[in-house]
Amino acid sequence: MTEPPQTLASLLRRICLVAGLSLGLLILPSTAPAWAQSVSGADPLNGAAIESLQVVVLNPGPDAALADRIADSVRRSLALFPGARFSKEAFALQLARAGRTPEVASLDYDVSLGVAGGVNLKVRVTLGEAASTREGRGRLAGDASAGSLLLDRNGTYLIGKFDALGLYYANNNSWYGQPGPLLAGNPLVQGQPSGAGYRDWAEAYVHYGVYGITPLSRQVHVYGGLSAITAGSSGDELFSSKTRTLTGVEDAYVGIVGGSTDAAGNRLVVNLSAGRQKFSLANAFLIANTAANGHDRAALQANARWAADNLVLAQVAYNRLKLEAFYLDPDELPILDSGTRLAGANIEFRPNADWLVAASYVAAPESRSAYYGPAGAPVGTRKGLKVYDARFSYAPAAQGAGLFGGGEFALQENDDFPMRAKAGWAEIGYRLPAAPWSPSVSYRYSYFSGDDPDTSAYERWDPLFSGGNGEQWVQGANHFKVVQDSNVIAHRLQARLKPDPRIEIVPQFWVFRAAEMNNIGGNPALSFLTNRDYGMEANVTGKWFVSRKIYVHGHIAYTQPGDAVKQALTTKPEGWLSLLLFVRYAY
Repeated sequence: MTEPPQTLASLLRRICLVAGLSLGLLILPSTAPAWAQSVSGADPLNGAAIESLQVVVLNPGPDAALADRIADSVRRSLALFPGARFSKEAFALQLARAGRTPEVASLDYDVSLGVAGGVNLKVRVTLGEAASTREGRGRLAGDASAGSLLLDRNGTYLIGKFDALGLYYANNNSWYGQPGPLLAGNPLVQGQPSGAGYRDWAEAYVHYGVYGITPLSRQVHVYGGLSAITAGSSGDELFSSKTRTLTGVEDAYVGIVGGSTDAAGNRLVVNLSAGRQKFSLANAFLIANTAANGHDRAALQANARWAADNLVLAQVAYNRLKLEAFYLDPDELPILDSGTRLAGANIEFRPNADWLVAASYVAAPESRSAYYGPAGAPVGTRKGLKVYDARFSYAPAAQGAGLFGGGEFALQENDDFPMRAKAGWAEIGYRLPAAPWSPSVSYRYSYFSGDDPDTSAYERWDPLFSGGNGEQWVQGANHFKVVQDSNVIAHRLQARLKPDPRIEIVPQFWVFRAAEMNNIGGNPALSFLTNRDYGMEANVTGKWFVSRKIYVHGHIAYTQPGDAVKQALTTKPEGWLSLLLFVRYAY
């Protein structure tokens, strides 16, 4: 194995590369006009499930009953339930809406890691002069110390967004040291991609914009967001050695939200939005990566862009019941644009605080993405695809100790030709949140069907826009780059450890096997398998939330190719080691 650079000079060179690229993005114009895209590793809190919500009055005074009523009013105005997805910008706007509660002078919040990989929210309420009667505050009101708050006046709330990230990534023997066969014919290849030996590169991006909300009435608000991303990459990346930068629009959406709470405490929320925005369906099993990165957009590993070209989303939540309907136009790379459009519905219900049961339906009314049969000829396209999905999960309420788990099953059919693809998973684990380091351990089995050449139906699972992060459906930090979620059986053993409330360590061990020997539709070098053993991977991810503004993330992963890979390649593949480190600043 080729040794990584060890000298101080080399280390300083890499640090300067990341810093220089990050600074360069602030002053260089885009190399080409283009549209860009907006839950992932770069910001693990954004998009994470809300595990708990606590509202605390900092200055309750002598009337405890009044303080309790105000806290409950804030809680009801937020209209958040365990299991909902956290968004920094959306939550800031929800706080602004809740801040119109009489006797509330200000609202602030803390975010911390939950015991199950989600987030805990603690809202701090300061009582005083009602916010809705003040002259206004924020930078646009002349307050230079208002941070990202631009304006808070008469229920209108504007915030600025500025996130910056610098990333260093290195591989030893990426593509198992065989980039030639494993990247043959890949349209993403530019120049000399990373391969045998130690190769590294740097990425950076800045995300900047404005988000706001204003009332139409006491219970109905209009909101929106507009932002852009400038991203860049330099070095020997997985597909390219080309240095590039690109600026493009990220979020550009509007929405209307309203709701009510009756005397019995029943909460109703209705939300309708449209435009460029990110979307993740449930746990990312079917849809998460609604925008593509890499190639001329740069930031392949930083995953800067997430917003679809267009998302029309309607949501209704009543207590523990949630209904969604959507129409999605993903922002794909122009060089790989399949013209896919997706439409669907999702229903989720929590019979109690421990259980979730849910179902989804997704259809593809338009797409050019082709499916290939055992002989290598097209058998149809994604157009006409129908996906039926059902799932459940269990976790002790109030972040308690004990067993947790879940399962999911999905079926794919097509209106235009015989198709019957299946996928699913089952997980069981145990957690001890009160023990030192709050440990949890779990085992997950997942199955994504391959195409059996002896049947008349096409059976290879279409992963659509699944993904998210390495604890969702990016199965293996290295392995996922070779074999994605199709024709694969994966066994995952995972632990979570929290040596400090701000630090989480997530080790994983994976075993991968092919569901079928026929692998046409996957990596062309692995189209015809003679063995089902794809390989094994061990990785460790570290997360350090230095503050609400600074986040540090790193991983180390080693993947050993199995006999399926060894026998498919003419030259012996080597073990693949990858290293990642990034720092993210959110103003």
